[in-house]
Amino acid sequence: MKLTIRRTADVQKTARVIQLCGLFDVPPTERSESAWDISLPVEDEPWQIGLVVGSSGSGKTSLAREAWPAAPFVSANVGYDWPADKAVVDGFPAELSIKDVTGALSSVGFSSPPAWLRPFAHLSTGEQFRATVARVLVDPAPLVVIDEFTSVVDRTVAQIGSAAVAKAVRRIPGKQVVCVTCHYDVEEWLCPDWVVEMPGGTLMRRSLQRPPIPLTVARVDSAAWNLFKRHHYMSAEHHPGAKCFCAFLRNRPVAFCSVLHFPHATGGWWKEHRTVVLPDFQGVGIGNRLSEYVGSLFKATGKPYRDVTAHPGHVHHRAKSPLWKVTREMSRMRPQSRKTSLNRGVGTAKTVSSARLTMSFEYVGPARPEEARAFGLI
Repeated sequence: MKLTIRRTADVQKTARVIQLCGLFDVPPTERSESAWDISLPVEDEPWQIGLVVGSSGSGKTSLAREAWPAAPFVSANVGYDWPADKAVVDGFPAELSIKDVTGALSSVGFSSPPAWLRPFAHLSTGEQFRATVARVLVDPAPLVVIDEFTSVVDRTVAQIGSAAVAKAVRRIPGKQVVCVTCHYDVEEWLCPDWVVEMPGGTLMRRSLQRPPIPLTVARVDSAAWNLFKRHHYMSAEHHPGAKCFCAFLRNRPVAFCSVLHFPHATGGWWKEHRTVVLPDFQGVGIGNRLSEYVGSLFKATGKPYRDVTAHPGHVHHRAKSPLWKVTREMSRMRPQSRKTSLNRGVGTAKTVSSARLTMSFEYVGPARPEEARAFGLI
């Protein structure tokens, strides 16, 4: 489908305008005009994610407004009203359940319950971007345009965020999102069904595969927890005797995992203590990858590696993964005293422990004895 867009504006011949024309040899004119002939995706060809990309002033926004005039038009700080003095979860439509709201936030990689309690204006720019996309997902409009897509975040965060957004959008049958941006580096991470590059307006169909996310893992001191603790969904407490690991992406710390030994008459086992991914890097499976890698290290010691979790992302992944087996279905934890739970490194009060629904798993994937030896575990 071809679309012709014209933008015109009358030019008033003020003294300054006449001087400008003389200085730069600009032909005098009564009207300034821009025009584009643009190819757009044929509506009877199915798609979910489109990308309009081009330099500033190339007509991207004009195209989006002309092509989809009825669609909600949003950006990181425009398009949705967020309450100034209430938690970000209260900015979602009232008819949505808290499960729907937290599910939408988690699906775009914003999985930090402590941050969900803060007003939108108090979130980081990356968190605001994710919260806005979560609103897009629950917007009843079948097609939404996101302008200035990823413009408010750094480029590494933009790429990870694009992958999380694409994953979330494709989970919703019939949902269509058009992303408008001047940043070409998000294309291979967003994996759009089509791309229109401005100002040429040429339509290109795409069938891309997201690039791999190259993580490196290092053993770290427990002080590294300070970088991650405020993002943990349950508690900022951390056992000082835990063995700690950190995942790095392009030399940036992005995820943390720590492990405790759980003594028992049978010889004991290893227990995953805390796993956290920084908000800007959530939504693409980094936490699960780190957890499974650490599990493979400790399995090489000859003792089981287990975890008890309430995090919906971990529960959903592990319940269907061949690398984990369920040792206890979703149920409420047995009550524990504060003293007992702290001694075990859990750090949760009885009233909280007995109220939370959790599920227990054991890692049953392959072991990595050589790497475990390199980490000093065997």
